[in-house]
Amino acid sequence: MELRQLRGFVAVAGSGTVTAAANVLGLAPASVSEQVRRLERSLGVTLFERTPQGMRLTEAGTALLTRAQGLLDHADEVRRAVTGRRGRVRIGALEMLAAAKLPAVIRRLSERRPDLDVDVHSLTRQPLLAEVADGRLDAALLLDWGPRVGGLGFTPPADLDHFDVGEVKLSLVAAPGGDREPLLVSAPGCSIRLAADQAFGTDLPRRELTSIATAREWSRQGLGSALLPDFALGSDLASGALVELDCDAPALALRLIWLRSREPALRDVLYAMST
Repeated sequence: MELRQLRGFVAVAGSGTVTAAANVLGLAPASVSEQVRRLERSLGVTLFERTPQGMRLTEAGTALLTRAQGLLDHADEVRRAVTGRRGRVRIGALEMLAAAKLPAVIRRLSERRPDLDVDVHSLTRQPLLAEVADGRLDAALLLDWGPRVGGLGFTPPADLDHFDVGEVKLSLVAAPGGDREPLLVSAPGCSIRLAADQAFGTDLPRRELTSIATAREWSRQGLGSALLPDFALGSDLASGALVELDCDAPALALRLIWLRSREPALRDVLYAMST
């Protein structure tokens, strides 16, 4: 086995297609396909089922995936030990969390592991999950609901693990004397939109807007109510620009996710981020 073959295999497993993996690696699709074929020949097993929907791991492929990233992590550790290069951690976050919640997590990590350089990436959910799955991100911060990853209403990749580093309170708000309907919601797929769907269903009259910030401003101007996270409200409740309405929506979990197969290499980093 060669390291470049393992990198190609991990990228295909995470991305689901050779083309997507090639984009991740900056290679031609033909090169990635050849890496996977050579790896299969060297091991004497079939690692993927080739389907019209993409590349699906076989039982042998699944067994290799749980170990391949560990081999790559170990190779990076050896390289750093030999060259004296500093370690690097790649952390991602939902765009709306990158400014509001990620700095506290990064500060904890920097205080406890000053030997690490930290790269921060701000992404929407699907790219965020994809980059954790294919190893481009070491861990990611997102909003979720309930005890399992994806409880908010999205489908996570396999092999994810998590812990919760905090919570985000949700408030249903409106302007004093303003309209209570429609419910002002952000675009489909947004965490707060998913939370609104869970809390109120989809039958309540609603108006779809482009972002949480837009929903907040329309609510301030009396054009409806909005379910907003605590970090998006600023001083609106204290100043009286918005008032809180009765609402049973529970708090969302501020959740750190990572690949379970990578946990041995990341354990110290994850501990530093969580405490």
